[in-house]
Amino acid sequence: MARRRQIYEGKAKILFEGPEPGTVVQYFKDDATAFNNQKKGTITGKGVINNRISEYLMIKLGAIGVPTHFVRRLNMREQLVREVEIIPVEVVVRNVVAGSMAKRFGMEEGTELPRSIVEFCYKSDDLDDPLITEEHITAFGWATPQELDEIVATTLRINDFLCGLFLGVGLKLIDFKLEYGRLWENEQLRIVLADEISPDSCRLWDVKTNEKLDKDRFRRDLGGVEEAYQEVARRLGILPESGPRDMPGPDTMQ
Repeated sequence: MARRRQIYEGKAKILFEGPEPGTVVQYFKDDATAFNNQKKGTITGKGVINNRISEYLMIKLGAIGVPTHFVRRLNMREQLVREVEIIPVEVVVRNVVAGSMAKRFGMEEGTELPRSIVEFCYKSDDLDDPLITEEHITAFGWATPQELDEIVATTLRINDFLCGLFLGVGLKLIDFKLEYGRLWENEQLRIVLADEISPDSCRLWDVKTNEKLDKDRFRRDLGGVEEAYQEVARRLGILPESGPRDMPGPDTMQ
């Protein structure tokens, strides 16, 4: 397997130098973390499934005109993406009360919100990804007011689309996290959707039973984590025919 220069390793993915200028290879790991890396483990086959799910959703979003960094899937665990300047802001959309929102406001999980709520967090593991406001984002220069308006509008559009898509396969999109980046294209700076969309970054509950089919099964020691990820992929019609299997990462060059 070709040796590649590793650019970055995060909690769930490794980024390698791409085969052509302006591209990056995104490798999906089976590593799982929770509570800002305080809990660590492995979800067998997670990288394979998240690669397929994120590919599927990025292609679907691209088809309705949402600009993304996704180019194509390379193999079971890798996809080719365009290199972008990541904006250090996590955009969280909440449709139903769950997780940290339930804890912050003393609300019961599963409480329907009167409308979708968009929250922002500063992307920093060292600081525990603190909640921030639009004023922080623009004052600290992480994004301009125009970029932020575009990000919010795109996020709400993505939420509407994904809610309908998941509902069609019997899943309720409780909340999810997005990241965006800047990309120069034909001498024009564009804001594009980056990172991934998968059960690692979404809360997905069964519509009828409210069974959790996402990383909360790992966070809360509910068991059946691998099966939950597989079930999401199965409902979307993209579970690999042979089922998820292990695949070693590429040799790296430091």
